[in-house]
Amino acid sequence: MIDINMDEGLIDSEAVMRRFLNLIAAEPDICKVPIMVDSSRWSVIQTALRCIQGKAVVNSISLKEGEAVFREHARELRRFGAAAVVMAFDETGQADTTDRKLAICERAYRILVDEEGWDPSDIIFDPNVLTVATGMEEHNAYGVAFIEATRLIKTRLAGCRVSGGISNVSFSFRGNNRVREAMHAAFLYHARKAGLDMAIVNAGMIEVYEEIDKELLERVEDVLLNRRPDATERLIQFADSIKAEGPGEAQKEAQAWRALPVNKRLEHALIKGIVEFIDEDVEEARRQFDRPLQVIEGPLMDGMNVVGDLFGAGKMFLPQVVKSARVMKKAVAYLLPFMEEEKQRLGAPPAAKGRILMATVKGDVHDIGKNIVGVVLGCNNYEVIDLGVMVPCEELLRVARERAVDIIGLSGLITPSLDEMVHVAREMERQGFTLPLLIGGATTSRLHTAVKIALQYSAPTVHVKDASRVVGVVQALLDPQRRDEYAARVRAEYDALREHHGRGREEKTLIAYADARANAFRSDWDTLDIPTPEFRGLRVLDDYPIDELVRYIDWTPFFHAWEMKGIFPRILDHPERGAEARKLYDDARRLLERIIRERRLRARGVVFFHPANAIGDDVEVYTDERRGGLLATFHFLRQQGERPDGKPNYSLADFIAPRESGRLDYLGGFAVTAGHGVAELVAEFQADHDDYQAIMVKALADRLAEAFAERLHELVRGWWGYGQGENLSQEALIAERYRGIRPAAGYPACPDHTEKRILFDLLGAERNAGIELTENFAMTPGAAVSGLYFAHPAALYFDVGRLGLDQVENYAERKGMELHEVERWLGPNLGYEPA
Repeated sequence: MIDINMDEGLIDSEAVMRRFLNLIAAEPDICKVPIMVDSSRWSVIQTALRCIQGKAVVNSISLKEGEAVFREHARELRRFGAAAVVMAFDETGQADTTDRKLAICERAYRILVDEEGWDPSDIIFDPNVLTVATGMEEHNAYGVAFIEATRLIKTRLAGCRVSGGISNVSFSFRGNNRVREAMHAAFLYHARKAGLDMAIVNAGMIEVYEEIDKELLERVEDVLLNRRPDATERLIQFADSIKAEGPGEAQKEAQAWRALPVNKRLEHALIKGIVEFIDEDVEEARRQFDRPLQVIEGPLMDGMNVVGDLFGAGKMFLPQVVKSARVMKKAVAYLLPFMEEEKQRLGAPPAAKGRILMATVKGDVHDIGKNIVGVVLGCNNYEVIDLGVMVPCEELLRVARERAVDIIGLSGLITPSLDEMVHVAREMERQGFTLPLLIGGATTSRLHTAVKIALQYSAPTVHVKDASRVVGVVQALLDPQRRDEYAARVRAEYDALREHHGRGREEKTLIAYADARANAFRSDWDTLDIPTPEFRGLRVLDDYPIDELVRYIDWTPFFHAWEMKGIFPRILDHPERGAEARKLYDDARRLLERIIRERRLRARGVVFFHPANAIGDDVEVYTDERRGGLLATFHFLRQQGERPDGKPNYSLADFIAPRESGRLDYLGGFAVTAGHGVAELVAEFQADHDDYQAIMVKALADRLAEAFAERLHELVRGWWGYGQGENLSQEALIAERYRGIRPAAGYPACPDHTEKRILFDLLGAERNAGIELTENFAMTPGAAVSGLYFAHPAALYFDVGRLGLDQVENYAERKGMELHEVERWLGPNLGYEPA
């Protein structure tokens, strides 16, 4: 079975899912295999089911949003003839006990089979494999609960199947593969005997049950089957003894490289990222050469060339390369005094392969990806001039001329940065530049580069997706023999992209804004539950404890920042990336512990609740329940694309009671940061030539800011009175399986960044949280999150998509802005070419 998931914030998931399924439908060896459609967005699942020829499996449906939504989804799946994974969730959260698992699955079964006419064989229950041996007593029975629930489900709910994600059970023993493999094998053995039909398991991390060491098996089964109260402690002790086996041999093997010749020791240190011996090895090498520069030109560059080759071949991963750069920088730092001493006699050091100027564009403060690209280029002997963040076009081009650079690279994260990149390209053309221009950053794409930027600049303009590709691009652009051919190929690709994009825009149907308004999402405002927050106005959370945020961290984006694609924690067991992912995770946890212990970062936040009502597609915020004074007005956009099957054209304003309903509603807002202290800590690591830890600090601060937003949303649901009955696991919180949403300005449901100014003024965010806005409405410190809170039980995230001129004109009028200014901020969403 092939599981296909296209959920990603920066792509059109529905379009990509449709295209991918249509492509594989033409491949005989692929299309004969069953397809499992995997998405958290129902519209993506609907799109997929329309493309699949045979019987599909949908992952997943559940009762978490209530019976009405569950029945609606079930009826649609039955109409398509699809089977479904049914998760053991209901309105109160994830099932963790045997009784809860059985009760939820039985309830879902009765609805599906008895009331909706499903064939039981189309139901695959997932009763939630949860982690055991965590040290928390209530988790000790999780293994037994899954096994017993499986047995009861197969006994009482005739004809259904049961599935589970097996590796979840062993997460508490990450890093000890021998114990984990034994746990997986034993758990599968007992679960299969109980009736488990199918499972997600890494075949490379499973032992043969009969071949498991008997003492290890006994202790593993004590834990899994909860056979004794000290089972966890006994297995931890045994696991530690396994780790401690043979330390003498391990130590000998680990230090064997110290007997190699010095050039091989330097190469080994660079590949493995080992800094402990670098000074003494570099000194030994220096004494073997006539000049210290020869150490750089010789063994150090030889080692870095090996690193570059391994990285290019996919045999090293980005965190390893950044560690290699740390070793190289420390080696060069050791040699610098000797190089300065001889400079007068022997001249300057040898020229680099090329000089690259990099900057995060004006108005943007995000630079993790740019810093990583700089490290990778430096590892490949390119001189990198990094101007930092919020760099104006004039300064960028002035430095480019003064330093005679070979390539300019632009980076940005927020959508206004795309316009700034267009401006830089225009200025480069106007001033007669012929340097290649590289474009990178989270919001950039090949399509935007082709459609918007490359047309403004006649010299080569290339989008670089990530750091793993930058060296190849730079080599091609700086090679006189390859540049013209490479540039012509990129130009042809971008021409084709523009042509395809033009056809796609013509094919998408936009309805009139008035018709979209008429097809708005409707609520029964007479009966809808509108909770009242326990306070109105502001609440400031100053110096919030960082240690309380750790459990709310979503680690998956952390690995993505290091270009290690995969879902946490499964990435830790990946057959190729797992070992390095575990090292990266361990390094991150150690740095996080230091940050907490030394109080190096400070988390600050502020939140408000105010009475509110919708007026058309605007939401007015009032001083009090009597609507005595108007505090502010937020302006929202509405989906204008043609909607299938009677689906509404959503606007965020739909989730606030309209004033004419006679009901008073409430709107919340927030801004949080974990970025205070980042600059100082980064500077310390950079002073020690440690880019690895410097980048790690920024990546962790980003994750802590998102964790703070998650924690604050949890508090808000309690303060607002609609989340007090929730009992959600960390996984459920990260998956946002709760009532209410917190959309942010600049994201798909409200893409206009200028609305952030209204939010910040209401919050007093600069004063109360120390967060400021740049001229392009990026937040600084960069590790910050802000947004609005909607409590409506049907509130959901959506993409407003393309907008027609009629709506944009109306929006500009509502905001009191010039049309051309609004068009600038909504550029990526315009469904027309502005005048």
